[in-house]
Amino acid sequence: MQIKQLISSHHRTTLASALLAAGLLVGGCASSPHSESAGQYVGDSAVTAKVKTSLAADPITKARQINVETYKGVVQLSGFVDSDAERRRALVLARNVNGVSEVDDKMTVKTAAE
Repeated sequence: MQIKQLISSHHRTTLASALLAAGLLVGGCASSPHSESAGQYVGDSAVTAKVKTSLAADPITKARQINVETYKGVVQLSGFVDSDAERRRALVLARNVNGVSEVDDKMTVKTAAE
């Protein structure tokens, strides 16, 4: 009878350890409002690359001094542009990229003194 109890106790300990490990793994993969999962990071990196490519290929924007950052599908464009037309074009190009949910405009139009 003692062997049966020992085995049963051993199985309970192993099961508890397995459940704890699984919980830690799942918890480690979950995203919070301030962090991205690996899948989101890869997706955001791809969106950033597509936006940069689109800006670089466009004759108006040419992505000269436009910085692109993406977080959970929200693209932020920052940096300096030569004209309001270039700023507006960059916003349109970014919005048209697949995977972009929103575009945050942080660009500054250069003045003659700059």
